[in-house]
Amino acid sequence: MVPRLEAELLVLNPLRAVWLTLAAAFLLTLLLQLMPPRLLPGCALFQDLIRHGKTKHGGPPRPAICRAFDVPKRYFSHFYIMSVLWNGFLLWNLTQALFLGVPFPDWLHVLLRLLGAAQFRGGELALSAFLVLVFLWLHSVRRLLECFYVSVFSDAVIHIVQYCFGLVYYVLVGLTVLSQVPMDGRHGVVIHCNHRIPFGDWFEYVSSPNYLAELMIYISMAVTFGFHNLTWWLVVTYVFFNQALSAFLSHKFYRSKFVSYPKHRKAFLPFLF
Repeated sequence: MVPRLEAELLVLNPLRAVWLTLAAAFLLTLLLQLMPPRLLPGCALFQDLIRHGKTKHGGPPRPAICRAFDVPKRYFSHFYIMSVLWNGFLLWNLTQALFLGVPFPDWLHVLLRLLGAAQFRGGELALSAFLVLVFLWLHSVRRLLECFYVSVFSDAVIHIVQYCFGLVYYVLVGLTVLSQVPMDGRHGVVIHCNHRIPFGDWFEYVSSPNYLAELMIYISMAVTFGFHNLTWWLVVTYVFFNQALSAFLSHKFYRSKFVSYPKHRKAFLPFLF
């Protein structure tokens, strides 16, 4: 059993390849952004694809053709609607399978096999996948409620490619969780839409604690799966570089906008980056 498990850990299945590619792409993009401005790629489309919301204002001038593909940032709520519905559906199917013995639909079973679902693991990971899927669904519900009742969306925009990626992302995350199963809010008051320098708690250490918290959520899911689960750690790696890029661009925006912005505050990781 142990040699078969070790052999499986070394297999680069389609899901692992996707997450590894995404992690590498965002790592490369982050490294490019850390380079001196004169060495940054001058392609307007590239800059437009990596920036969203307020960070678009800190980038190079946007050609009119780029604005034609703008989508309101408030459409972020669509990501969580998709996640609540899709991952709720997956959670329902997994619950039925675990506790009532109802098999997955044939099309879902085939899809999971095509994506490289586990074949040799013991049944103990089924419960871990169930818990992670519950956490993911609850996380999506919370974020959806925040979009409706907490978040204040200005006229900020995202690229249509980013919008489509966000929709696909939560579908892919849910399938990644399910592939680990063996196959044998309150109302807020809007004061203004201007940016201010926040202080207190995590803001004393990083500019974007929400991105850091997002990373910690996915790390907690990885711990639930067990430290040896390579596939989910690739998901965490992607989330790390994705959130690091967003945090770095936000940090750069705040430092350019506010002369008095705290010098000791880091972008993403306290005391480090």
